[in-house]
Amino acid sequence: MSNSTSIDFQGRVAIVTGAGGGLGRQHALALAARGAKVVVNDLGGARDGSGGSVSAAQAVVDEIKAAGGEAIANGASVTDFEAVQAMVKQAVDAWGRVDILVNNAGILRDKSFAKMELDDFKLVVDVHLMGAVNCTKAVWALMNEQKYGRIVMTTSSSGLYGNFGQSNYGAAKLALVGLMQTLSIEGAKNDIRVNCLAPTAATRMTEDLFPKDMLEAFRPEAVVPAMLVLAAQGAPNRTILCAGAGTFEAAHITLTQGAWLGIAADTPEQLAARLSEVTAREGEAVPQSGAAQGANEVAKGQANAGRR
Repeated sequence: MSNSTSIDFQGRVAIVTGAGGGLGRQHALALAARGAKVVVNDLGGARDGSGGSVSAAQAVVDEIKAAGGEAIANGASVTDFEAVQAMVKQAVDAWGRVDILVNNAGILRDKSFAKMELDDFKLVVDVHLMGAVNCTKAVWALMNEQKYGRIVMTTSSSGLYGNFGQSNYGAAKLALVGLMQTLSIEGAKNDIRVNCLAPTAATRMTEDLFPKDMLEAFRPEAVVPAMLVLAAQGAPNRTILCAGAGTFEAAHITLTQGAWLGIAADTPEQLAARLSEVTAREGEAVPQSGAAQGANEVAKGQANAGRR
């Protein structure tokens, strides 16, 4: 194994939401172990979002302090923007800045779409998507002012690729990718780098989905290296890292080369007949912004001017 530069968070201040247990706890412990001062946020509710207590967050703070680190507890719900703003103020009052935000808080209310109540759909979207929006909005001006920020959104393979019984969760998780795509562009000028982490880990939320003999391999600690890379000073920007059981992958949203068909009465039939050509992945690209789609369409249209 080659030597590499150590990832160090000395002098950095981090907020980790949903850090009272599972993956968030491991994120908070790892950041603190490498020198970060950490706000450990957790509502302390059940995995469906009910209830609440700051004791879970405080227990992680106690762990960090026992190991010689610095941390403070916060019990705000990420769905409460005023409480989230107060959490950011708590960090600034204590340590003067916020460098890292790990949006990890989440709940599950799994059911097939046919059986799911809309209230359960809305609540999961509110916690995962709007919770991340609230926390990010609360630190955005500060990070722009200090010209530094690292934001990690927690997405999921359920959002990227789908999973039975998780339409609410999957919709929220893929929405976070869309949020990351734009914020990574808007924040780049002030060195705010925004990325997504898609973990596979056996936590309180997911442990009943894993065979018992796989629980050890998929322990939350195995995901943490990806978070540390995405939160580091040398982090990439606009990257979706997947992690689980010691394996790391990247996910991409790509655009195929497509085919120019023109606009005619039989264009729907032409599209149906040539759909395999349109969806062919040879030569596909990862666009740098949404404008790439229009640019590709204009180029092909100009190249075929006068046809059909």
